[in-house]
Amino acid sequence: MEISAAQPQTLAENPMATTEQAFLRTELQRRHGQLQSALRAHAASQSLSALLAEVDAALARMHDGTYGKCEVCHEAIENDRLLADPLVRLCLDHLTYDEQRALEQDLARAATIQQALLPRSDFATAGWQVRYHYAPAGLVSGDYCDLLESRGGLLFLLGDVSGKGVAASMMMSHLHATFRSLADSDLPLGALVETANRIFAESTLADQYATLVVGRAWQDGTVEYVSAGHLPLLHLRANEARSQSATGIPVGMFKNAQFPVQRLHVSDGETLLLYTDGLNEARNAHGEEYGLQRVQTFAAKHYAASPEELISCCLSDVGDFSKGAKPADDLTLLAIRRAA
Repeated sequence: MEISAAQPQTLAENPMATTEQAFLRTELQRRHGQLQSALRAHAASQSLSALLAEVDAALARMHDGTYGKCEVCHEAIENDRLLADPLVRLCLDHLTYDEQRALEQDLARAATIQQALLPRSDFATAGWQVRYHYAPAGLVSGDYCDLLESRGGLLFLLGDVSGKGVAASMMMSHLHATFRSLADSDLPLGALVETANRIFAESTLADQYATLVVGRAWQDGTVEYVSAGHLPLLHLRANEARSQSATGIPVGMFKNAQFPVQRLHVSDGETLLLYTDGLNEARNAHGEEYGLQRVQTFAAKHYAASPEELISCCLSDVGDFSKGAKPADDLTLLAIRRAA
């Protein structure tokens, strides 16, 4: 994500990870109490006794300072794996073959679920032409894209959650469920985002957040949007791509944050282009970034293209720039054009 210059470190090597440690300790203590209650009701359960022993062992590792370190190589265990399962004891390099296969199967299932959350590729709504491109850098993604027809018009969302891997994909699914549950409410757009922010902030850690654009578009070309710390939205019109900067902080940072709503008018044949930082942070062989200026220049040259053509040309342009280098980050593009 653009807002964070460095990716999160693993818990054991990051001196700033006290929030995660406190969360995981609380979570383990909560599970300990639940297991004890369950055992009182089912005293002969060997599986519950084994789980309780694992939780006790994890709490003991926290006490002696070895929690979050691989028991084979003593290096730090991956942060997202600890957050997803606080009982893990081995880093990825030292899982057994069967454990690696099980993890791969879990990731494949998670990827299938995540793909099912995406809007239909042929999504259509009155007055607007819409296309998107969603490309995870790995099996699962922290990018978020959704399109809905609601009573308030076309609702479009695109964002990027902090971190990578399984933990980021879980947060993406959480955002999806939150906005889907609120989509048909009568809330004004600002109140809609503020409600979703409160729900998200109350169920995530202090360093978990999402940059996000949430907008509504009506058939008459009126568009209102909130850009919660996300990259500039581009309004493509005659020979230009007008940059619309963020209007607020990322979702999930502060429970009581407010999110100003901006409005613009999109005339017939004009397009809105949204994207995640897998585009502007793509690098070539010399380490040079594609960059926001190149994104804006490209968009201005293709202002008259259909959404499908715009996305296709953009992918071709960034591909030529990076010359086939493996993407380092997830990439999502969303083009919304007012039908002439």
